[in-house]
Amino acid sequence: MSWKKLQTERRVRTHKANKKELNELRALIARDLEDAAIQELSDDRRFATYNAALQTAKMSNACAGYPLASTPGHHRLTFEAARLALGASAARPLDFFEACRRKRNVIDYDHASVATRTEAEEIVAEANDFFELVEHWIAANHPKLNP
Repeated sequence: MSWKKLQTERRVRTHKANKKELNELRALIARDLEDAAIQELSDDRRFATYNAALQTAKMSNACAGYPLASTPGHHRLTFEAARLALGASAARPLDFFEACRRKRNVIDYDHASVATRTEAEEIVAEANDFFELVEHWIAANHPKLNP
């Protein structure tokens, strides 16, 4: 996969990211991470911290100049495209969130009580770490887009 191929398939578009749009994504991420810290929520809802990771990947794609077009399978594609933006340093967390994406589909559309307490705690920690990784990447590669 390459940005050029994704452009040809009209799955991404070119766009120059700006601080305002990134700060809006940062606000969504902060909300999701704060909500996930509420211990009284069900493990399934805390697992929904997945959205913080999705928005973080979306930030990296926007900074790279290639936000996704609205297409079917955009969650999967968001994580795949983030691999292009972030490179090998993000492979492990992106693999983890791909597995979470599939579980999140079951939680949101098919069954209740799917996530365990351990899984909820793990995704919260991973989402926080991934956000830090991307913010460091932005600082190093796109400093004008820092908060």
